[in-house]
Amino acid sequence: GDLLVYYEQGNPKKFVVPDAFVVKGLSPKKRRIYKIWVERKVPNVVIETTSRKTRRKDMHEKPALYARLGIREYFLFDPDQEYVDPPLQGHRLSDGAYVRIERDETGALVSEELELRLRFDEGVLQFYRLDTGERLLTAEERAEHDTQRAAREAERAAREAERAAREAERADREAAARQAAESELARLREELARRPKG
Repeated sequence: GDLLVYYEQGNPKKFVVPDAFVVKGLSPKKRRIYKIWVERKVPNVVIETTSRKTRRKDMHEKPALYARLGIREYFLFDPDQEYVDPPLQGHRLSDGAYVRIERDETGALVSEELELRLRFDEGVLQFYRLDTGERLLTAEERAEHDTQRAAREAERAAREAERAAREAERADREAAARQAAESELARLREELARRPKG
């Protein structure tokens, strides 16, 4: 996100700065800028977060440029719900022009490029998997989820260790009892053997 995308080789004035974009099929690496002619791929999807200052560009200038560049999907998101109605809009490129993406039965916009459903939930743009319906977690949520999972795993391991210790203790008690019984049996046999017969 917020990466300069240069789209005309030799002309450093020809760039655009999408709020977020996705390019499929490239190896992930840190990039300072994105030059279309170097990467040999235009973004598949662009998402613009609009505001009072950027609304005009986001609704008119940028979509025209993105269509000309061949960016297959363009989403516009207004977190404040003040400048765009509805606050989440999607467009798909068709014959060189953007056509509005209709909402599905869940009220979400389906991105064919991302293979995700996009929903505006409680002021936040959320992404859901098409196959499972699961919401994609943010980096913070994923870290918290991983921490909780690690804590659950540690708790489970501690319970397992405690159970194993109890079993080992019971086995030790049983072995000690067996050894005591065998010793007592041996003593009784010895005593029987020493008694006079008859």
